[in-house]
Amino acid sequence: MGNFTNLEVWNESKNLAVDTYKITSIGLISKDFGLCDQLRRAAVSVPSNIAEGEESGRSKKSINYFYISKGSLAELYTQIVIAFEVNYIDEQTLNSFIDKINILSAKLRKLIQYREKNFG
Repeated sequence: MGNFTNLEVWNESKNLAVDTYKITSIGLISKDFGLCDQLRRAAVSVPSNIAEGEESGRSKKSINYFYISKGSLAELYTQIVIAFEVNYIDEQTLNSFIDKINILSAKLRKLIQYREKNFG
């Protein structure tokens, strides 16, 4: 157990979840319990599913977990844009999150492609 902690995508997505908790604990966004909870759930889902997928072995099952993580990234992207459009976060925070999400999504896509080619 614990091999998932060696994955760059797990570490980066865990850090993104921590960042999400930090921004949702201050300002107006912290008062919007619905959006705040959704943001946190989507963010936590990413590293959690990577961990579960990696621990399930290198099989089609693990690839499915990685796809779930990609879906959670899309969910987080959508919610962070909404947070910006209702003036809960500034443009710099939005752009920082979008950059991190896009990089993680690309890395997950490459991991999925590698696993499908070699273990799928």
